[in-house]
Amino acid sequence: MTGPNGAGKTNLVEGIHLGCQGFSFRTRSDAQLIRHGAKAAASTVEGRRGRVPMTSDVRLELQGSRRLRLDGVVVSSSEALRARIQALVFTPDRLAVVKAGPAARRAYFDRMLGRVFPARATIPAEYGAAIGQRNAALRRVAAGVSDRAALAPWNATVAELGSRLVEARHAAIAVLGPAFTELAEELGLADSRIAYAGEPLTSAELEAGLARDLERGTTGRGPHLDELPLLVGGQDLRSYGSQGEQRLAVLSLVLAEAEVLAARGGVAPLLLLDDALSELDERRRRILSERLGRVGQTIVTATGAEALPLAPAQLLRVAGGTVENG
Repeated sequence: MTGPNGAGKTNLVEGIHLGCQGFSFRTRSDAQLIRHGAKAAASTVEGRRGRVPMTSDVRLELQGSRRLRLDGVVVSSSEALRARIQALVFTPDRLAVVKAGPAARRAYFDRMLGRVFPARATIPAEYGAAIGQRNAALRRVAAGVSDRAALAPWNATVAELGSRLVEARHAAIAVLGPAFTELAEELGLADSRIAYAGEPLTSAELEAGLARDLERGTTGRGPHLDELPLLVGGQDLRSYGSQGEQRLAVLSLVLAEAEVLAARGGVAPLLLLDDALSELDERRRRILSERLGRVGQTIVTATGAEALPLAPAQLLRVAGGTVENG
């Protein structure tokens, strides 16, 4: 998909993502997705999941709730829709996975582990809720309105869920890591790996840090504070990587996950790559394009067809809010 800057390429990709996943990758506000002056918006995506035809329909209203349907049947939530249709997106904002602080990487990998291991998808949220409850209990104890004994159940819950989260992260990285290393190497990032040294959490560790936790009102130990750096040649890309290397690393993550999901589930996810080829030299653009051809359907945006090193199966041109076959 090509077109000049500001033509609407990202809006179109966002609409496809909304139709497939039930939410935007840019905002969680439905009002921001509805055209100014309009009362509603809709995205309908038709295609095939493997050999099975499917139609997803998402409708938004300023004064109503979000409505989702898959093959005409009401879907209860965006999470339920994503469980049926998998789509992965790259935008320049995704560079935050490398450039931002540890919280951005934790969030990315926790979403990824939910896609790779659907049965474990709720663990990060359950752990986060338990941490929130323990922190609230800490503040009540510190204020003198509750007894320290009230913390014991939350210590046990946080330790159990924290250990399960650490185990799930290690399992997901064990699956994703080899594919990431291979792709990154092919794109010129030698000796690349996802580093994670998280360890199971115990109630004893939480008890040992209780004085400090009571003073600050927050839980100071656990996987909610873990780091998951991306390393190249033993160096953290966040501090030592160039903008181009950081882009290659995030693209390698996205493609690695796509290949893992395709291998595990038998159906490749839809890839949405918005402005993925900028800052890449011709050799890397060609390598990336060749790898994309092995994964499944991919929608790539660029300012011009010359940025696409290989001829696409279909070329769309976006201009003035309209889409035409190239």
